[in-house]
Amino acid sequence: MRVAQVAPLFESVPPKLYGGTERVVSYLTEELVARGHEVTLFATGDSVTNARLVSTVPQALRLDPSCQDALGHHYVMFEQLLRDADRFDLVHFHTDYLHFGLARRCLRRHVSTLHGRLDMPELKPVYDEFGDMPVVSISDSQRQPLPQANWVGTVHHGLPLDHLSFQEHPKDYLAFLGRVSPEKGLEPAIEIATRLGVVLRVAAKVDRSDRDYYVHHIAPLLHSPYVEFIGEITETEKNEFLGNARALLFPIDWPEPFGLVVIESLACGTPVIAYRRGSVPELIANGETGFIVENQQEAIAAVKRLPEISRRRCRQVFEQRFSVSRMADDYLAIYAALAGRDGTLAAVARGGRSQWTKPSGFKTSSTSSPLNPGLTNEPVY
Repeated sequence: MRVAQVAPLFESVPPKLYGGTERVVSYLTEELVARGHEVTLFATGDSVTNARLVSTVPQALRLDPSCQDALGHHYVMFEQLLRDADRFDLVHFHTDYLHFGLARRCLRRHVSTLHGRLDMPELKPVYDEFGDMPVVSISDSQRQPLPQANWVGTVHHGLPLDHLSFQEHPKDYLAFLGRVSPEKGLEPAIEIATRLGVVLRVAAKVDRSDRDYYVHHIAPLLHSPYVEFIGEITETEKNEFLGNARALLFPIDWPEPFGLVVIESLACGTPVIAYRRGSVPELIANGETGFIVENQQEAIAAVKRLPEISRRRCRQVFEQRFSVSRMADDYLAIYAALAGRDGTLAAVARGGRSQWTKPSGFKTSSTSSPLNPGLTNEPVY
């Protein structure tokens, strides 16, 4: 299959530092190439890939101090994509809804994975208008604010099995990995660790938009002897950081669409203690790969129960549910169903290893997310 992957331009693919969407795009792209598919990646010029790379900017826009308007760069990328459109069997967008108008008018076969939060009121009229756009959710919970969207599947993220390694014997600290922002829960994480008298190591990115929050709310807490603020770490540093932790603290206060750090932690064998928000119940098996809690008091109690969790079982669950192979299988089945609907393309999934025969019964990695029942009827794109 000839597939175009269209990534946001804020980070390289994969990102040099923090970045979830672009990292998932990288994993998927490389897995498809390894299976023999012809993949073109539209991304920044500093991206590293085995696919054919098409770039309109030399480096990640977040790392470019001269960039004042990222939107313009994305529209140039879309125009370049449209000039090449005939060479693709299907275009897979990861650029939110920016491309919807162009895709509706100029592309026959496409799908968009929505990576962000969808509970903003401004999004309802967008998806009311563009109800014909086939979209994929990264968790079932992500869909809830927009039931009117044309959901064609839920695909949980996946990682290469050799990307992070299992570590059975942790050191005596808890970990926080992510962004410094109110919704990510660094403040309650610090409170949990402080009340327990356990060191919390914090590997976190501070966006410009969150600088005031960091200065006024987080910086004063860093004087605690139980907090070690490391800052933003590279991908190669994650294995030691997560693998040596007793647990990852994930006390989020927002409808997290997925939470890539959760499965990264499980890949290391490190259990996760998380608040029951967003996708958390879909990712963590309560009492098996971590604990799902409602508040700080329950989180403190959960830390004391960590000896009940098998780190080896955490790794096993990761391998069973969150591998890049499983993610690619799910996406290829969706590609085949969409591309084969008009009869012009052989519906081949998994790099030619299996035939797609029953789209109406297909379910992605989340068992409650079948393809749109209208898939085999009138086109929706």
